[in-house]
Amino acid sequence: MGDGIERNLGEQPLARIMAELALKPAGLVKASTDQLTFKMVSRACKGRRLTVNVRTKIRDALCKASGNAYSFKDLFTY
Repeated sequence: MGDGIERNLGEQPLARIMAELALKPAGLVKASTDQLTFKMVSRACKGRRLTVNVRTKIRDALCKASGNAYSFKDLFTY
């Protein structure tokens, strides 16, 4: 892929927040009311660039699972 877009951006704040809350990917998948997969959560934590739709699903699941409100800036560096 020679489009010049960096797709792997390193570990994201999402991974740190999940660790602080002792949340596993299974917790997010279970809390999600959308179709969220383990692969989506794994990619988000590792820093793979995701679409806005997938980031929204992850943010909504984290908010529901933790009871806290998060924005994209809290969870992702891009």
